[in-house]
Amino acid sequence: MDIKNAKYEISSPNVKGCPETDVPEYAFIGRSNVGKSSLINMLTKNKKMAKTSQTPGKTLLINHFRMDDGRWYLVDLPGYGFALRGKEMREQLRKMIEGYILNRRQLTLLFVLLDIRHEPQKIDMEFLSWLGEHEVPFAIVFTKADKLSKAAGERNVEAYKKELLKSWEELPPIFITSSEKNQGRQELIDYIYTINKEVEENKDEESE
Repeated sequence: MDIKNAKYEISSPNVKGCPETDVPEYAFIGRSNVGKSSLINMLTKNKKMAKTSQTPGKTLLINHFRMDDGRWYLVDLPGYGFALRGKEMREQLRKMIEGYILNRRQLTLLFVLLDIRHEPQKIDMEFLSWLGEHEVPFAIVFTKADKLSKAAGERNVEAYKKELLKSWEELPPIFITSSEKNQGRQELIDYIYTINKEVEENKDEESE
């Protein structure tokens, strides 16, 4: 399976402004400068789909992309950990992110992006714990796998797994990606389409 088409639809300042739909949404989130825009561009095979920037924290709205003629949506969320933002802006972004994650019924899965070059970071672990407390379904996507050796990357992934298992009985799905090398693209897309198929089957059963 592969994405047939992708189109930017709308940017919203809060969850109330998001489009009225009844299809699955897959949202992408991570710390500023984790490579989120590059990953979205890799998935859609469009280098201009999500705006990339050398300046961290450029995504300040909830961005919806209509996929496969509206059969599902890809959502680009602002990053967390806004060290360069003022207190008021940080609070505004926190409310925007939490409002979407906790109140958007169409949210089917949250992809949390982590930079594979780093060992477990406190801010990421706290965010993952928060998701667990609120029973938000998520998967972990390690980015920038081309920036270090395979062995070093595997060490950092294992360190995250070890840290997670201190408080989690089961690990979430984990993907390793490189936007530069197209690594992990097919695995992510296959995973999304597998879930989409399950959602469709559940709808069919409910309508019978």
